[in-house]
Formats: sequence, C-alpha cells, structure tokens
Amino acid sequence: LYLQTLGRRRVSPDEQADFVRVMLDDVERLDQLINHLLDAARLDKTVIDTEVVDVELAEVLKECAHTVCVRYRVPTSVVELDVSPITIRARRVDLDLIFRNILDNAVKYASDEPQVEVSLRRINDKQCATRISDNGKGIPLNLRRKIFGRFFRMGDELMREKPGMGLGLHIVHTLVRRLGGRVRVRGRFDGPGTVFEVILPADEVPSQKEIAQAKKAEVA
Repeated sequence: LYLQTLGRRRVSPDEQADFVRVMLDDVERLDQLINHLLDAARLDKTVIDTEVVDVELAEVLKECAHTVCVRYRVPTSVVELDVSPITIRARRVDLDLIFRNILDNAVKYASDEPQVEVSLRRINDKQCATRISDNGKGIPLNLRRKIFGRFFRMGDELMREKPGMGLGLHIVHTLVRRLGGRVRVRGRFDGPGTVFEVILPADEVPSQKEIAQAKKAEVA
C-alpha cells in the first residue's frame, strides 16, 4: 500500500520518511516471522555430533543482548549483564536461538522505560543458571505453562500491540529440553515483571593448574 501510494502520487519529504520507516519495520517483522517458522521447522532435525562444540555462554549472552537492543533501537545499557565465564557443550545456533528469543521478549514486553537484567551463575559442578528479568506487566500464574505452546499468545488478538506468532518460547522450550536442561518462569519479587530461568548442563571448567598439568603429561 505504501509503495503504491509513493508510485501514484506526490508526497512530502516528511511523509516519504514516514512511509520508508513503516515499510522497513514491516520488512523486519516479516523477516522475523519467516525465520521463526524456519527455526520451528528445524526442531525435528537430528543433531549431528560434529555440530556440538564448546561454547562460551557469557559471550553468547552479550552478543544476543547487543543484537536485540539494535533491533528495538534502544541503548545497550537497557540490558544489564552480570555474567561469569561458563562453557556449554552445545550447538552455537541453539544457544543463540534460546537466548535471543527470551531477550527479544524481555525488551519487547518491558515497560516504556525498559530495564532487563541478565545473570549467569554456576549452580554446581554440573549445572549453570541464566536468569533474565524484565520490568513489564508480567505473566499470570495460570498462563506460565501455556506460553511454551506452539502459536500461543496472551490476550485478545484485536487488543495486541506487539507483533509475534507465539513460536519464540516454543522454540526455547524445545531446544532447552534437547540440551538436557529446563526453563521456568516466575514473577519478580521487587515489582511487576517476569523472570525466565534457563538451567543447562555445564561441566566444571578445569583450572589453569589442571590445564598445565595435562599439557605436561602430553609432552611426557
């Protein structure tokens, strides 16, 4: 419609700028829609062992946070990171999908002045926990299980202000379970908002002393 309008009549420079902005937003929305559909279709694909590598989870979280902030045109300071170096054995693309989708929702559904906090800590020598909290309206208790269903979206379709298909959290839940982890959601204790917690297997990283001893053993 906007392209047809530009082709059929003369519009002011300000109107042209508005048209271009709307069209770019729609192209970005459609691009995300297509990618979500493709990601959902790939969930049944068998994982090849050679695709599984050691991935530094803290770096994944930093990159996902930056990407989401750029997409929503907000300062990178909106996402506050408090992460420790932890190595995960997984496909990098799976971790990207998990945390980009959660962070995307956190920023998209946050308040008018979004504030998102991300923490990464080791629970024990076999597991780590990533917590992502926002300052949005929160998710009602009776819907916290349903949000991971395919195509599920909260609220009246006519009243929704945020675009989406309800596939993001389904992808998150499926991939986390495939990695042998679990994801859960709860409300914030200090005000409105939502906290997502992703628990994943993470072997204890050897100390520098252990690495040095291993290298000596190899030389010997």
